[in-house]
Amino acid sequence: MKILKLSWSYLRIGIANEMQYRVNFFIQVLQSFIALATGLIGLWLVFSHTTNLGGWSQPELLAVMGVYIMMGGIIQTAIQPNMQRLMDEIQDGTLDFALTKPVDGQILVSIREFRFWKLTDVVVGLVVLIIAVVQLQEKIGISQALAFTAALILGGIMIYCFWLILTTTAFWLIRIWELVNLFEGLYAAGRWPVTIYPDWLRIGLTFLVPVAFAVTVPAEALTDRLTPLTLLGALGLAVLLMALARFIWRLGVRSYSGASA
Repeated sequence: MKILKLSWSYLRIGIANEMQYRVNFFIQVLQSFIALATGLIGLWLVFSHTTNLGGWSQPELLAVMGVYIMMGGIIQTAIQPNMQRLMDEIQDGTLDFALTKPVDGQILVSIREFRFWKLTDVVVGLVVLIIAVVQLQEKIGISQALAFTAALILGGIMIYCFWLILTTTAFWLIRIWELVNLFEGLYAAGRWPVTIYPDWLRIGLTFLVPVAFAVTVPAEALTDRLTPLTLLGALGLAVLLMALARFIWRLGVRSYSGASA
């Protein structure tokens, strides 16, 4: 309950801060529609030459795009801003202000920032996803909806854990931004199903950088491709990444030397 109240407080502060610069909303809308238009042009170019891509039809790939945009919005709204702030505080030696608070440090550094206007991408992705489901002309049952929700939540948890692991390396490394840029480049590959890529890249996007579980797997739930074994594997990987992220975080904090050191 204490964590929920703290999260709600930071959420309200984040929204209030964003409301001070309302012109940013229109800028974000423009950026979202430019990104959407770029993705749709890519789909049009592909399907002007073929009827399917790796066994995926046009509506199914539209569903993948919708999930990709939604997850990207979630990352930019709540995950990336917190990780960027954490990275700056580690390098500036000001993380003490978070670590000395009477709450778990990992939780605190994960909820302090909220970019309200970035929710535009979540809304755009949801609209694209609804259009894709309508075009599929298939009734989405309760089991598919639950599987999609579970896969999306597990994918979000994995992306958060990966970001935390990546950011925590700032305790030991200096040029960490190169790794962040690498992640953003790899995440861009998620706009297409990972099954269309070569084996080596598909494995990397599944287990090294969990793009497959964040984007492709939720889309598979809506297109009746997801198996219970895959969903169980997603759960296992999420638990593993949570434990690994926690271990690396605690290891990094023990080696941290800040302003009060």
